[in-house]
Amino acid sequence: MTAPTPQHRTIEAAGLQLHYLEAGEGEPILLIHGFPTSSHLWRNVMPEIAATHRAIAIDLPGFGDSAKPLEASYSFRFYDGVLEAFVKALGIERTALAVHDLGGPVGLYWALAHPERLTHLALLNTLVYPETSWAVKLFILATYTPLLNDWLAGPAGIAFALRLGVEHKERITEEVLAPYQAPFRDKAARKALLKAGHGLHPAGFKEIAKRLPDLDIPVTCIYGENDRILPDVAKTMARVQRDLPQAELHPLPGCGHFLQEDQPTEVGQRLAAFLR
Repeated sequence: MTAPTPQHRTIEAAGLQLHYLEAGEGEPILLIHGFPTSSHLWRNVMPEIAATHRAIAIDLPGFGDSAKPLEASYSFRFYDGVLEAFVKALGIERTALAVHDLGGPVGLYWALAHPERLTHLALLNTLVYPETSWAVKLFILATYTPLLNDWLAGPAGIAFALRLGVEHKERITEEVLAPYQAPFRDKAARKALLKAGHGLHPAGFKEIAKRLPDLDIPVTCIYGENDRILPDVAKTMARVQRDLPQAELHPLPGCGHFLQEDQPTEVGQRLAAFLR
């Protein structure tokens, strides 16, 4: 049987045009990307999941082909409102959730505000807690540095980040890069992307750390071991398991931060098995 191919779709929610990929039927799973990516990150993971589930990968506002309003706060509350409006617009009452990178805190904040909506939680190489590594602090500083920040949010910076974040650099071809880069060829879009990277207040991370141990659902942590972007990912996942003893840890050797590019089939199979 041929695996379902992700389809491009758009919908209006919270007053914004949102782009997403969708494949398959059945119980839903919402896939949330991080910085500076989009739903494109999940394209090769989704077919494995879509054999048995409805896989939905959103472009968060400020990213990909979704709206990039410069007046938006891009705060935890902003994204909470967007995600809640998005799932309602799609007619979803309960869903599994998989999050990556900056999509981790965005998705977790929403999930912990609406725990009745969540059936399963998968954490990929992601931020969770208020305490951050030297690499994250250095990145945040770079995003506030004039000229450097515009380069980081532009096509050249996006290419650099993707290649830094994988072990199999030969897979990050120009064809793979193009959909990541295309939305950020104009200055306004790059400003929105940087604002999206700055909007999550430390108080939101503290709220996540406080409420996370209350989750009583299946949890899996699937992460690339060789993460140069979040080098403390193994410590983060071990802490998640202390907070959520039901969490299963699945480190992937020979795999970097963007594990969806390094080992998409493996990641998709592990997510599909977890959901089953």
